[in-house]
Order: sequence, then C-alpha cells, then structure tokens
Amino acid sequence: MVTPGTEIALFIPCYTEQVFPETGLALARLLKHFGYKPINVPHQTCCGQPAFNSGYHDLALPLAERFLRLFEPYEWIVAPSGSCVSMVKVFYGKLQLSSAGRQRWETVRNHIFEGTQFLYHQLGVKEIGGHFNARVALHQSCHARRELGMDQEPIELLSSISGLDLVIPPGAEECCGFGGTFSVKFPELSTAMGMDKLVAIQQTKAEILTALDDSCLMHLNGLLRRQDITIRTMHILRILAQARGLA
Repeated sequence: MVTPGTEIALFIPCYTEQVFPETGLALARLLKHFGYKPINVPHQTCCGQPAFNSGYHDLALPLAERFLRLFEPYEWIVAPSGSCVSMVKVFYGKLQLSSAGRQRWETVRNHIFEGTQFLYHQLGVKEIGGHFNARVALHQSCHARRELGMDQEPIELLSSISGLDLVIPPGAEECCGFGGTFSVKFPELSTAMGMDKLVAIQQTKAEILTALDDSCLMHLNGLLRRQDITIRTMHILRILAQARGLA
C-alpha cells in the first residue's frame, strides 16, 4: 500500500495532453481525493509507442531512453492509459536499451501503473461510491487486458457507483480496430473491426461507452458520429471522478 500524502508522478500520454486533457485532470483529481499528491514531470514527451508499433524500433529507442531517465527518480508513476503503460512496462524490454537504460527499465517497470490499476491494487480503492446515472458499456482495451492482466478492476470500480448500470457487450475483449498506425495503414480493416464493436455495443442499449484508453474511444467515437449513433464516449477515469463530484 502507498502511504497517504505520497507524491505520484503523472505520465500523461501524447493524445491525453493534446486531445483529452480532461482525462489527465480526472486522474489527478482522483489521486488528490484519496489523499495523494499528483505531480507533473517536466519535459516528458512521447513514450515511443507509435514508432515501435510501426516497426521503427530505432526511432522508439531514444524516446524510451529519455523516458526512463526522466521517470526513474519517482517511486510511483501513474498514467491514464493501459496502452502507454504497457509500452513502458512490457515493450521497452524488446528494445536494444543501453546498459544504463536496461537498469532503469528494470526499476521503472515495477513502479508504473494504469490509473484504475493503481487505485485498485496500490491504494486499495475497491469501491468508488458516489453517483452516476447512466447505462454504461465497457470496452476492455487490448493492452490493459493482455499485457497488464487487467480484467475485474474496471468492472468492480464501475459497479460500485450508485445509479450506474454497467453492461459488458458481446465480444468486449476483442480489438476495436484502432491499433495506432494500424488504423491508418489498414483503414478498411480497422473500420470493419470497429463496426463489429458498435453493433455489439448497440445491443446493450448503453448511453455511454467507456474504456481505459482514450485512443480506443477516439476511434469508436469517430465511427459512432459517422453512423449518427447517439452513444457518447467517456474515459473510465472521468466517470469515476464525476461520480465523486470531482469533475
């Protein structure tokens, strides 16, 4: 367990900073609400995942080395993204890190967590409580489920909120089709995968679609808007924060 009042370093992914800052703010507010001190790490940049996923490991490498230098001093590191945490925690190990970088990674990988994962396991927050009146469908993001081993954490946290009717769509564990540059290189396949998800989500009669990654939600939201489907997308941390009156 993390001692109350401890400083928690925020790792804010690129798309969170540039497109979905409210998700990063929700994470910071939740940490403060439960008695911890979220802090900004100056000069942080991309973790290198887009380059890595596209096969350009040589371009991802300096970003990884830089990330590890910046974040090594912090005891606890938390991000609002299962995907980016997986990049650091798992896929940095596949890069040709320097000997110093490898040592830093062995330390950092044990101290970095996705937001709900950190709340649930490290802070012992099993119930969020509060109120959020909506029928919510959960998309189980690939990286969080496969690389981080997350399954029940988001389900239990959402289920603890009064007024929230949680539904798990058929095939919730299947990829939404985003995959970063995958959606750019293979748009037809990406769209088809996303549309399969939307058909399943519509069956639940959900008003809101949530997930652990805004990247997945961004992809699905684009498809929802093009199909003129009124389901809204909202990151899980924003729902948790709003339920507690922090948004």
